[in-house]
Amino acid sequence: MIPRRWTCPLALAALCAASGLALADPPQADAAAALRAKHEAIRDRLERNAFGRPVEIESREKDNHLGGDVYAVVQYPFASVDGALDKAGSWCEVLILPFNTKYCSASRGATQLKLRIGRKAEQPATDAYPLEFSYRVAAETGDYLRVELAAPSGPLGTRDYRITLEATPLDAQRSFIHLGYSYGFGTMSRIAMQTYLSTIGSHKVGFTVVGRDADGTAEYVHGLLGATERNTMRYFLAIDAYLATLSVPPPQRLARRLEAWFSACERYPLQLHEMDRGEYLSLKEREAKDVNAEL
Repeated sequence: MIPRRWTCPLALAALCAASGLALADPPQADAAAALRAKHEAIRDRLERNAFGRPVEIESREKDNHLGGDVYAVVQYPFASVDGALDKAGSWCEVLILPFNTKYCSASRGATQLKLRIGRKAEQPATDAYPLEFSYRVAAETGDYLRVELAAPSGPLGTRDYRITLEATPLDAQRSFIHLGYSYGFGTMSRIAMQTYLSTIGSHKVGFTVVGRDADGTAEYVHGLLGATERNTMRYFLAIDAYLATLSVPPPQRLARRLEAWFSACERYPLQLHEMDRGEYLSLKEREAKDVNAEL
């Protein structure tokens, strides 16, 4: 079973892209044990699902908030995951991979991330919407990592963005991760999102099968929850592409990550295809030249 997630032009693009960033629940007394218990609870669904890999997505809409969670088994030792994702700068290398992120920089004190979110097509970073996240490692032990990012506001009246990553080892070679997000919205942002999803984005769907037509063809969730599913998957795939290229020589890492992320998204063309490979690679290579520029 796969539950509920999204992409978007101009102000709507910024809103849709930004809402793909964000999260979740407070730490528990024994968070590592709780995360491993979650793995046991969904083990069967991780082993048999439509993703073709051990991944599950959950999402919800309640009280003017949208949120989603992705749970996944990744083929990396916990020490590698912990060492790679406990630094603010690493998150810029993750978040820059999706189409809409035009710029990302971490503060020298490693407590803030400054992003620019815009159109999926080419756009100067200075024209994209600025988002500033606080960053902190909320917990880090020998068998548990929790990283939290938060932004008080976003485009078109969105607010209270949260991103949380949790990780724990399953064995010497595998880790279990949870990526969660949530954000709040008001009347203006709801109207903007629904306008996009009923016009340009009307054909877009998520991953959850909500029914079957007369021929037995799957019908997928759409609308806000479908958008939430799409973004959840995109950001999980960005984390996976980042982790998969840690052993690549530094000068080659960005190119390899871009290839890995795009290839992973293309495994789900109905939900995640947005542009051709060459267009995506050219776009990101141009943006990378400005990654250290002052805005």
